[in-house]
Amino acid sequence: MTIQRNVLVTGATGQQGGSVAHALLTRGHRVRALTRKPDGEAARRLASAGADVVAGDLADPASVQNAAQGVDTMFLMTNTYEAGPEEETRQGILAADAAKAAGIGHLIYSSVASADRQTGVPHFESKHLVEQHIAGLGLPYTVSAPVAFMENAVAPWSVEGLRQGTHAFAMPPGRALQLVAVADIGAFVAVLAERREQVFGRRFDIAGDELPGEEQARILSQAIGRPIGYQEIPVAVMRQQSEDAALMFEWFDRVGYSADIAALRRDFPEVGWHGYADWARTFDWSVLDRPLSPA
Repeated sequence: MTIQRNVLVTGATGQQGGSVAHALLTRGHRVRALTRKPDGEAARRLASAGADVVAGDLADPASVQNAAQGVDTMFLMTNTYEAGPEEETRQGILAADAAKAAGIGHLIYSSVASADRQTGVPHFESKHLVEQHIAGLGLPYTVSAPVAFMENAVAPWSVEGLRQGTHAFAMPPGRALQLVAVADIGAFVAVLAERREQVFGRRFDIAGDELPGEEQARILSQAIGRPIGYQEIPVAVMRQQSEDAALMFEWFDRVGYSADIAALRRDFPEVGWHGYADWARTFDWSVLDRPLSPA
């Protein structure tokens, strides 16, 4: 029988943190959900699901340390898109220090796959700096490092193109990319919390599938029931919006992720890993018929 864990989940109202919180609750664990918006809709949903929602902010380490009192495990996730790489590193280090001060018995840090391989991508490097700091704290820890999300196909920056029949990405149509379903990230972290001592000091790149954009578009066409074509966005266009993103896409094309998908499925079968077609078949595509939310 699995020991019930008491887990503090940071970023609990976001996509990844929310997945972790729901996976833990589903598996019978107690969740304390840290959020800057405890009165928001996502926080209310978590509370209804059984989570203990508390107010806190990674930029305020005292609030993190306070929230971490009395829990045995902490899931730490930083957000480079909101904070920027330098602030992400600062917040991650402060939060990890707060976890140690609170006496956390297992810190699970959410990084990004290949962050430890000198990619030169700013938001990969910022997470690796946090990883290095955590490794030197003398605190039992595990690193969960997901690849790109399958859900990026319906992210705010891409869903309108999908509505118009285009799956657009800044990579050549035949270049494969590893992807993971957000639900699998949550399930994987829940398993790490359960395995505890077995995964201390380990780092896991996690992915559920690997396939090129043109194949993704074919699968999306079948799942959605309407023709979806693949469109390559020039990296130069991405660079006009974000140098960080442009460097990432150049690295995707030049090197790319290298998670051992077969080993993950063998060693962590309880995650129930989704291939891209599995994910697409079960996704609620009514999102394409909804009006865009106001900015």
